[in-house]
Amino acid sequence: MNEFRAFEDKLAGLIAALSPAARRRMMAEIAKELRVSQQKRIKRQQAPDGTPYAARKRQSVKGKKGRVKRAMFTKLRTNRYMKAKGTNEAAVVEFVGRVQRMARVHQEGLRDRPNKYSQEIKYEPRVLLGITKSNLKAINEIITYHILQS
Repeated sequence: MNEFRAFEDKLAGLIAALSPAARRRMMAEIAKELRVSQQKRIKRQQAPDGTPYAARKRQSVKGKKGRVKRAMFTKLRTNRYMKAKGTNEAAVVEFVGRVQRMARVHQEGLRDRPNKYSQEIKYEPRVLLGITKSNLKAINEIITYHILQS
């Protein structure tokens, strides 16, 4: 079914042969690389498949005056809210703190209230975290580098 199964098994064996400290360094490097690429993609307002994010909904006439001049998710993509960490088993990029709920609402296209006095709104799905083909290529290069170094 999967023609790369034997290759993946051999690669898993090579990674397992690395010392725990080397694996942790490799996973931390992968996580940092993924965070940087996710931040750049969010800045470009693109989903992992390359499609643009759904536009913001128009504000009501009684709402704010003028237009919203900021791009979406400017603070969300900062290192303060988007954390990267690597352990022996995994490389993790996640949103932390109070923004985690807001990121999940946008990621999955859920319903939420923008503030406690407003009505519930159905948000369009805007995939914030995801893996692209270029991410996979970068991960493969990092793994290859670390295996060759050992």
